[in-house]
Amino acid sequence: MVPDFLTIAEAGSLIAKRELSPVELVQSRLTRIERLDGKLNTFIRVLGDEALAAARSAEAEIAAGRRRGPLHGIPIGLKDIYETKGVPTTGHSKVMMHHVPREDAASVRRLTDAGAIVLGKLATHEFAFGGPSFDLPWPPARNPWDTSRFTGGSSSGTGAAVAAGLVLGGTGSDTGGSIRGPAAFCGLAGLKPSYGRISRAGILPLAFSLDHAGPMAWTAEDCAIMLQAMAGHDPTDPASADRPVPDYRAALSGEVKGLRIGLIRHFYETDNPANEATRQGIGAAVKVFEDLGCSVRELRVSPLADWAACGIMIMLAEGYAIHEATLRERFVDYGEAFRDRMALAALITGADYIQATRLRRELAAELAEAMANLDLVITAAAPSEAPTFDAVSKFAIFERPSLTMPFNVTGSPAMSVCCGYTEAGLPLAFQLVAKPLDEATVLKAAHAYERATPWRSIRPRLTPS
Repeated sequence: MVPDFLTIAEAGSLIAKRELSPVELVQSRLTRIERLDGKLNTFIRVLGDEALAAARSAEAEIAAGRRRGPLHGIPIGLKDIYETKGVPTTGHSKVMMHHVPREDAASVRRLTDAGAIVLGKLATHEFAFGGPSFDLPWPPARNPWDTSRFTGGSSSGTGAAVAAGLVLGGTGSDTGGSIRGPAAFCGLAGLKPSYGRISRAGILPLAFSLDHAGPMAWTAEDCAIMLQAMAGHDPTDPASADRPVPDYRAALSGEVKGLRIGLIRHFYETDNPANEATRQGIGAAVKVFEDLGCSVRELRVSPLADWAACGIMIMLAEGYAIHEATLRERFVDYGEAFRDRMALAALITGADYIQATRLRRELAAELAEAMANLDLVITAAAPSEAPTFDAVSKFAIFERPSLTMPFNVTGSPAMSVCCGYTEAGLPLAFQLVAKPLDEATVLKAAHAYERATPWRSIRPRLTPS
C-alpha cells in the first residue's frame, strides 16, 4: 500500500531500493486525484495514460541499472503556463484553450530528462495574473486545508496539489509572489530562485524582467532536488544566468551555525501589518535559528510600499505590452479579474515605466548594501493565514503592499517556509532571502529549520469528493 503522503526524497529512496515501483506510485496518485480533485480543482488536465507509460519505462530503466537520479519515477504536476509538446497549454484562459505547443518548455525537458513523470497540467490564475476567478473555463483551485479558502496565486493548482498529496512536487512561476504566496497559504516549501537561474523559455510570460520559474514541494530538500534538475544556463532565454550550478542537496548538510540573518520586521509589523499568529510564528522561527547558532539582528530598508509600487508598475507595463493586441481584439474572452486589472496598465506612460526601472536600481542597490554583512534576510511571506474566497477582492493585489514583491524587484532567491498553524489548523509562513545566485544558503537554512520543528509532519485531512 503506497502511503497517501510521500516526499520526493522518501519516494526516491524507496524506488532506488526497489521497495516502491514507479508504476505503483503513479497509479496511487492517479487514484488519489480521482478521489479528491473533484473538490480541489487543482488539475486542468490529467495525463493518466501518458504518466503510466512513462512510469513503466522508468521502472524498466531502473531495473536495468539505469536510474537517472532522485527524480526518476517521481510524479509531478506542471502549472499550465509551462508549455508541453502535443498537450494544450492554456494559461487557464479561454484565450488559449486550443493552444498546443510543438515543444516542451526548457525546464520541462530538464525535469523529464531527470526522470520526473508529468501527471498533468495544473490550475493557475489566468496568465498568472487574474484570479481567483469563477468566470474562466475551469474553476479556481481550492485550499486542501479548508476548501472555502484561497490557495494564493498564481501557482494555485500546484500549491493545492502538492499539499493534498496529489503530486509529490510541481512547477510554479513567480512575478510578484506567485510561488511563495501559494506555498505560504498551502503550507509548502516554495522557492523562487534567483532571476535567470532557471530558463523561462517555453513558459507563458507575464513580465519579462520580473518572471521567475521555480519548484514547489513539501520540503526544502525536495525543492533542492527539483532545482538541481531545473537549473542551468539556456541560451534561448536572454536572461538566463551563465553561472555554475552547485550541488544543492549536498549543501543541505552544511553548517548553519554562524549564519548572519537580518530580520525585516517593519515589513510585517507596520508596512503591511500581519496578524498575531503570523507575528508569533515568525518570532518563534527567529528563536529556532538563534538556537541553531545563527545570529539575528533587525534590518530596516525602504518602506514596503516603495518596493510594491515599483514592482507593480513594471509588472503592469510589461504585462500590457504582451497582452495589448489580444485585449483589443478579444477583451471579453479574458476573465473579469484579468481584464480589469490589466486594463489599468493602459494608463501607464513611458515615463512612469522608466521612473520605476530607475527606482528598481536604487532599491536593488539598497538591499545589496544592507546585506553586505549578512547571509540571509527573514520576513513574513504573507500577512495571515489563507483568507476565504469571498474576502479576496478583484483588486486585492493593489490594496496592501505585497510582502513578496521586493525580492522580484531585486531578483534575489527567496523561499516560503511553513512556521506553524493557526488554532483552526491553517498554515503560517515566513520568507528566507539570500544574495543573488545563492539558493544553496536559502535551502540549507530552510532545511535546518524544518528538521528542528515538527511542521513537516502535519498534513491536511481530506475526504473524498
